[in-house]
Formats: sequence, C-alpha cells, structure tokens
Amino acid sequence: MLEKMNEFFNKRLDGYDEHMMTNIESSDVFYPFTADCLPKTDGAKVLDLGCGTGLELEHYFILNPSAKITGIDLTESMLNALKNKFPEKYLTLICGSYFDVPFDENTFDAAVSVESLHHFTKDEKIPLYTKLCKSLKDGGYFILTDYFALTDEDEQAFRKELLRLKKEQGIDDNGFYHYDTPLTVEHETEALLQAGFSSVEVLNNWGATFTIKSNK
Repeated sequence: MLEKMNEFFNKRLDGYDEHMMTNIESSDVFYPFTADCLPKTDGAKVLDLGCGTGLELEHYFILNPSAKITGIDLTESMLNALKNKFPEKYLTLICGSYFDVPFDENTFDAAVSVESLHHFTKDEKIPLYTKLCKSLKDGGYFILTDYFALTDEDEQAFRKELLRLKKEQGIDDNGFYHYDTPLTVEHETEALLQAGFSSVEVLNNWGATFTIKSNK
C-alpha cells in the first residue's frame, strides 16, 4: 500500500539512520562526499531540503562547526531527532513541504539535498528549483546527491507504476506518496537549467546515485 510521505517516515524514525547507512549502497561514501562539497567558510549559510535526521550534517559539522543550517522536512519527528543530535549547532528547522515553504532570496551560500528529491516529476521540480536558485547568493550553488533512473525507459516505468498503484488503491489526490520515481540525470539537469542555474555538473556517482553541482 502506498503511504503518504510524512506518515511513511514517521513510522520509520526508529532505526532510520541505521537503515540508511547499512541498506543504501555506498551511503558510507556519498554522505561524507556530499558534506565535503559544501562551503567551509565560517558561518556559511546552507539550506537543506528534506534534511531528515541530518546524516550528511554529521560529517559537515566536523568540517565546518560554525555553519548555519536551515533545514526543511515534512516530518516533525525527524526534525526533533536532528535537533537532539546537534543541540549546540545553529539550526533553523521548518516542518513543511519545500515546495510550499518560501525561501528568502539572496540568502544562502549553498543548498543541499540528499536522497529526497527522487519522488517528483520534472514539472514539479522546476518551480522549486527556480525559487531555490533565487535563494542563493551570487556565487552560491546547490549540491544534489540522489538516486536517478539510468534510462528514459526506467524513468517512465517508475512513473507509470506509481500512477497504476494510485488508481488501484483509489487515490485521486495530488498528495506526495512514498514511491520512487527518479528522473534521469539528463532530465534533472534540464530542470535545473530551466530554473535559472547557470551550469550543472556531475561530481561523482556510485551506481545509480549521483552527486550533482548546480551553480547560480
């Protein structure tokens, strides 16, 4: 059965970190790699989309203890876990959808998202990426580490299966349900460029997981 996104993660908070680190291929490598891509300047302001329990922040705060993080997540319990991990760090945590939460313009040195955005279509992402690009300072950038479809056929198959499941289960709303529908790197890049980023480059990959840097 499909579950709404926030309900899915609420139910799985206990053991979430362990699951991500032991069951997601190369997570022991891509979380620290992602952290190392973020700015090291004192007091750097970073926006974290779908921050969850802050797995990449565990590594980032070692590299930049004074970083100021604004984290957005659908799940209050995840945000509480993140707050408890880093009680002395500068955290602004917002419970809500990053599609709906407004972002202050020209505010952040960088933005990051890890294993969160592979549930949405290209058309859904373009408005999000547009406001994300505007939220970055000149010279700012967005680091995206996520799971991608390796072919157009795979991307289409994931989306068709979600629509089939929603129809089968009588779901006719536009809410966010937990089911992986990753784009290809090519289509993700197109969405980022259409949203106003000046350049997009692949920094690394581990199988179907890629780290992409998008410059304002």
